[in-house]
Amino acid sequence: MEKIEHINYIKVPVAKVYEALTTHEGLSRVWTTDLIVKPEVGFVNEFGFGDEEPTKMKIVELSENKRIVWECTDSDAEWIGTGISFDLSEKSNVTSVVLRHYNWRELTEFYQWCNYNWAMFLLSLKLYCENDEGTPYQSRTF
Repeated sequence: MEKIEHINYIKVPVAKVYEALTTHEGLSRVWTTDLIVKPEVGFVNEFGFGDEEPTKMKIVELSENKRIVWECTDSDAEWIGTGISFDLSEKSNVTSVVLRHYNWRELTEFYQWCNYNWAMFLLSLKLYCENDEGTPYQSRTF
């Protein structure tokens, strides 16, 4: 099994980062403007990226200001059954975010492309939390 793992440091309190990762406002400014989300364990968030069917992420864990875990239930075949976690910790008003995308069956070209895009996601999260200007999918140039 393969795993993508990134860390980033965001110069805001952990509550702001947690809110950005769990609310419609935050995720629409960071990841995609086409979404249906609800910060509730068991809810299946939906994220749209253009003409494709939406990516569906079941919320498996919400530990306020500490951890968020999603399980992919519908998306590209390589994503189904994978998990995405965000582990948060704060020190001196700087929040570290450890993003893991795990249970990949193999390292493929799509895996490598997603690895790059998760890094872009963390940059967008940082820009949104620190400057109120993220870069959701619809604002990116590919």
